Amino acid sequence: MTEEQIFTPLNIAVLTVSDTRTEAEDKSGALLVARLQQAGHRLAEKKLLPDDIYLIRAAISAWIAVPEVNAVITTGGTGVTGRDGTPEAVRPLLDKVLEGFGEVFRMLSYQDIKTSTMQSRALAGVANGTYIFCLPGSSGACRTAWDSLIKAQLDSRTRPCNLVQLMPRLWEK
Repeated sequence: MTEEQIFTPLNIAVLTVSDTRTEAEDKSGALLVARLQQAGHRLAEKKLLPDDIYLIRAAISAWIAVPEVNAVITTGGTGVTGRDGTPEAVRPLLDKVLEGFGEVFRMLSYQDIKTSTMQSRALAGVANGTYIFCLPGSSGACRTAWDSLIKAQLDSRTRPCNLVQLMPRLWEK
């Protein structure tokens, strides 16, 4: 006999990293907010910050310190140009890196953008029980990451396993 799986809504924060976009022009952040809400999750908070390692790290540090924030998704700053520094901002915060996330993301992206995917430094990991996903700034990349990877792993009904069942903050109460 199998037990029916129940969906567990999460509180997810979204951070857009850009020196050039305004909130009105933030298509990637808006896409992520729409997708997470359509999936049944709640938006914990949304911010837009410039490509500054210390501002990025401070915002994410604040979110991972709040037990009610279960996941953080960033968009932007994962490339290889001048000020792209999201991975450098986030990596020191991580307790564990999910190496497979970047590998699978680049494999999926290859179907759309071919060898340009090697420029992506997409990253995921866990810090203080909060899952963090760092995505490129394009809405296409955010769509690929959410639809093909993140949505299923943040759904408590996904089998054989998902990240929700591993979130200590949900089960400590």
